[in-house]
Formats: sequence, structure tokens, C-alpha cells
Amino acid sequence: MSSIRIQAGGKWSGYIRRGKSIVITATGERANLTTLLYHASDPSERYNMPDTLKAQHTAYLTAGHVLMSDQGRVLASITNDTAGWHDTLAGYTTRAMTDRKYGYSRYQDERNAWLRSGYENLIVEMYRHGLAPRDLSIPVNFFSKVVCELDGTMRYEQQPTAGKSLTLRTEMDVLLVLSNTPNPLDPQESYPDTAIELLLSDAETVSPDDRCVVHCNENRRAFENTWNAYSLLKGAN
Repeated sequence: MSSIRIQAGGKWSGYIRRGKSIVITATGERANLTTLLYHASDPSERYNMPDTLKAQHTAYLTAGHVLMSDQGRVLASITNDTAGWHDTLAGYTTRAMTDRKYGYSRYQDERNAWLRSGYENLIVEMYRHGLAPRDLSIPVNFFSKVVCELDGTMRYEQQPTAGKSLTLRTEMDVLLVLSNTPNPLDPQESYPDTAIELLLSDAETVSPDDRCVVHCNENRRAFENTWNAYSLLKGAN
């Protein structure tokens, strides 16, 4: 079992094998963990927001939902969740957005106290793994609640996050890229100061009646695609 702490404005990335459990906990309010997932051995396969939402008939993620790739497979599942709502629509903050909302900030002036944007954090971590800005896609913002109105407008709703957690179970070998930066739609003018903690351990074996598998027919097919792919890698008939 290992743990990782990402301070406010911080970032992290790493390869995580399938069959791992990642408990993600917010230590305070206004938490927002901007998250990208890629297939570790072939990062051209990555988390796909449209397919994930369309298949599960939802606009947000919570326990029982899965994060699907653009190949119709399951990168990770949400097995537990005490927050209840995770934003899939708002994207990430940019440098211009961060300066406009929180004040002009540069590393050359403030060193490690400068206010980072989601875009910059994600790009830096992606470069570490041979990826470029063109490999960016729409992320999941864990712990943020963004409601999509009937007219298509999006509205940020602050929900309690202190002490809230979710558990991701990796269904494939993944590259996880994380940025602890504000949600773009958070209306408050102060930069959040909440740290995020990750606890990694072995997950239990997925059973045929697992809540993420049986959530809907599309989920079961995505799991079957994933299981079949790994069976072929092992040389199974």
C-alpha cells in the first residue's frame, strides 16, 4: 500500500497496473482534481467523455459508473463514492483564465507559490510520458458538481468536499495524469487551498455481479471487451 499527497496547485502522473484500488480523498472544501487517463501501453487509447456519458445515460459520474476509452473498453471503475457528483463537462483552467480570476502570477516572481493552471500542469506531466498538447482531451473533475441546464448552459454548484472520497479501480494498465487546480466554473475569487490524498492498494477481483458491471448493458459489453483484450494478451484462445 502506498500514498501520495497532491498539494493545492500541484500535479502528479504515473503508471498504474490493472487491478489496483485508488482511494482519492479531499482534505478540505472546493476540491477539484482534474484527471486524464490513457492506456499505458498505447496512449492513443484514452478516456473518452462522449462515449462514457452516452453509454451510461448520464452527465456526471459517481459510484457504479465507469470511465470508458475510445475503444469501447473500461479504463477504470468508480466502486465507492461519498461525494456523489463528479464533473465531466467543464474541462480545465488555462493560464489566461487563472490570471484573470485570481491575479497575475508567474513562477519567476513567486517561485513555488505561483498559481498554476490545469492546462499547464497537465501538459508538464504529459511531456514526462512522451505526450504532447495534441493528446489533451476533456478530463474528469473529481469532487466538483456542474449541472447542465435544459438550455445547455452549465452551472457550478458548490458541494461539501472536506473528507469526501471516491475509489477508482483500474480495469486496464493506465497512465493517470492529475492536476489539483480549480474547476473553471468555480465562481469564487480565491484560489482553493485543499490538498488531495491518494491511497493505492490491490483491488478485489471483479465479480460477474459487480455494481459497475451490471450498471447497464453498455457497461457489461465494455467490461467484456476489456477482459477479452487481456485474455488475448495472455495467449488465450
